Amino acid sequence: MPVSIVIGGQFGSEGKGKVALEIVRREQKRVRSASVAVIRVGGPNSGHTAYELSGKKWALRQMPASCIDRDVDVYFPAGSYLDADVLLQEMEALDYPHDRIFISPYAQIILPEHKKWEQESNLASSIGSTGSGVGAAVLASIAREASNLKLPSRDAAHCEQLHKFTHRGETTGLLRERLDKGHRVVIEGTQGFGLSLLDGGYWPKATSRATTAAGALSESGLSPRDVDDITMVIRSFPIRVAGDSGHLVDETTWEEIARNADVDSDIQEYTTVTRKLRRVGKFDPVLVRRALAANAPTRLVLNHMDYIGSEDSLLDEGSRVRKFLERVERDIGRTIDWVGFSGLDVAEPQRVGHEQEV
Repeated sequence: MPVSIVIGGQFGSEGKGKVALEIVRREQKRVRSASVAVIRVGGPNSGHTAYELSGKKWALRQMPASCIDRDVDVYFPAGSYLDADVLLQEMEALDYPHDRIFISPYAQIILPEHKKWEQESNLASSIGSTGSGVGAAVLASIAREASNLKLPSRDAAHCEQLHKFTHRGETTGLLRERLDKGHRVVIEGTQGFGLSLLDGGYWPKATSRATTAAGALSESGLSPRDVDDITMVIRSFPIRVAGDSGHLVDETTWEEIARNADVDSDIQEYTTVTRKLRRVGKFDPVLVRRALAANAPTRLVLNHMDYIGSEDSLLDEGSRVRKFLERVERDIGRTIDWVGFSGLDVAEPQRVGHEQEV
C-alpha cells in the first residue's frame, strides 16, 4: 500500500508542494527514480510552489510541484479539473517529457463558459474566488446536462488539445499496475482543510471540493487500502486570499510579523493566481485540531518558521523558535515531525541531521 497523500491543514499555501517534492526526493534516494509517480488532483484555482535543486523557483497551477525535477511520471486522474491552456503552457515551460504525462479520459475540462459563469456570479467579490472556472466545471459535471443549468461539461477524452495524453486509457488501471509492483505514488492535494466544502466550517467562504486526505484520495481513483502515509502541512501564520474571503482568527499584518521576528526585508505574500496581497492571521490551534481529527496524519509539517526566527536557533531550548514550536505542539496535542524555514527543504526538530523514510 505505497501511497502518500499530502494535504493542507489551514486555508492553503502551507507549503504542500515543497513537502510533496521532499517525499518524492527521499523515496528516490531509497529506490530507483522510475519507481515513483505523482498525482495532481483538483484544478488550477490554487498555486503550488517548488524549488529546483539549483534554487530556481516555480509556481505552478496545474502541474504538481513534486514533479519539478522532471524525473517522475505525472498522472491527472478522473478527479482532476484541467485548464488545457494552463497545463500545456506549464508543460512547455518545464520542458516536461510528454511520454511521462498521463491524463484520464474522464478528467474534467474547464471551458470558457465555466470561467464566464464565475465572472458573472460575483463569487470573486463575495467569497474571494479566483474565478478560474473550477467551481463551475464541478457544478456542470454534477448537473449532468440538466435542462435548467446552461453550463456544458466536457471530459478530457473530448479535448483535442490533450488527446496525446489520454490515449493510454484510464489512469486508475495504470496506477494499479504500478502499485502492484510496489512503486510509491504521491498524491498532491490542493488548498487546505479550512476551505473544504463539506467539513471546513467556513461555508460559503469555501472552495467547491472536499480538501481532506479522503477527498484527495477519492479524486485520485485509488483505494483507502493503498494508503500508508498521510502528511498534513501547516504554517506558523495561516493566510486567506484577499478580499471578503472569510473569517481569520486573530488577523494581523505582515509588518507586525516581520517586526516581531526582527526581519528587515519585505515578507508580504501574494496569491499565485490573482497576485493580490494575502491576508494573514496568528496561529489558530482550534482549526488545526479539527484538521488533525479529519485527516489523522502520520506526519505533521510546520512551515514558515522563518517568520518566528532562524533555523540556527532550532536546537536552542530558550529560543523564540523553540518556544513557539513547543507552544504549538502543546496547543494541538501533537508532535511536529518536520519544520520548514525556507522554500527549499525541511528539518526534523527532534532528529536534526537524520532522514526519515516514507
